[in-house]
Amino acid sequence: MHIEGAIPWEMFESRFPGEFPIDPDFRQPEFRYDNFAQFESILIDHALRIIQEPDDYAEIADIVFTRHLQQNVRYVELSFHAGIIEFLNMPGQEIIAAIRSAVPPGLEVRIFLGMSRNSYSDYLGGILEDAVENWDGLYGIDLHGPEDLPTLNWMPKLWKKAQVNGRVLKAHAGEFGPAENVRWAVDKLGVKRIQHGIQASTDEDLLKMLAHQGVVFDLCPISNYKLRVFDRWEEYPLHQFMNAGISCTISTDDPMSFGNCLNDEYRVLQQNMGFSVHELAQFAKNGFQVADLSDSSRMESIEEIDQLVRLAEGHPNAR
Repeated sequence: MHIEGAIPWEMFESRFPGEFPIDPDFRQPEFRYDNFAQFESILIDHALRIIQEPDDYAEIADIVFTRHLQQNVRYVELSFHAGIIEFLNMPGQEIIAAIRSAVPPGLEVRIFLGMSRNSYSDYLGGILEDAVENWDGLYGIDLHGPEDLPTLNWMPKLWKKAQVNGRVLKAHAGEFGPAENVRWAVDKLGVKRIQHGIQASTDEDLLKMLAHQGVVFDLCPISNYKLRVFDRWEEYPLHQFMNAGISCTISTDDPMSFGNCLNDEYRVLQQNMGFSVHELAQFAKNGFQVADLSDSSRMESIEEIDQLVRLAEGHPNAR
């Protein structure tokens, strides 16, 4: 989840009474963006109305995390964008502290610093270097933004430095860009967590390599549909990824922009793509398998999911 894209809509209503519609078109289930540029423009314009100081992140996170608990979510990985640091001159460490201050009991949260392929500016370059080496509370880094921007030498160097300093590595790849972007992220950045990765479906050899290396795809079906990454639900390659042996998790991406929650994601997998209760449970268990949790906490959550499946099936030993 991108926290700048997860601003609760009621914050606009409360801060700017009468200025924003109660239920804008772009948050409707049937709405689809014309292109990524339209989506990005709407997201940035809205986010910058709310986010002006670190305390705004705390307020956003407080509402979002409360809703996560209401959905029975136990573990969240979120990113904030490095561009905010530069655009608003807002210290990244203060953003992390603000988000962490809102984490409630019963929810584990891990924070990533997201950066675009053109983020390594004269202003941000040194900040990014310091972040991956020294920032407390920063769990990992993620590559964001348009995939048509060039890949530059600073990326592999920074990802390697982050890895040496114990950060978890992610990259958005193969969402709008080609399958080769996924291969590059794995080979050159050393990531084991690909965000989206949809276009990898066009390269069977790549899928074999990803499965062999244990690369995980963090998928956001509603985001991919509303951004026209695919045309019809029948074309979504999740079954293909499963058959190839690639572990997939389910996430929400930008709930403000898509009007979705995590339960909505699982619902469309069942209703629009025919996934069974057992398959939905496996996606949830995949999330806990890759989560930064103790072995005991991980197994407790996986066992609870299995119990819920048995309960849904009316198993006599369910409780």
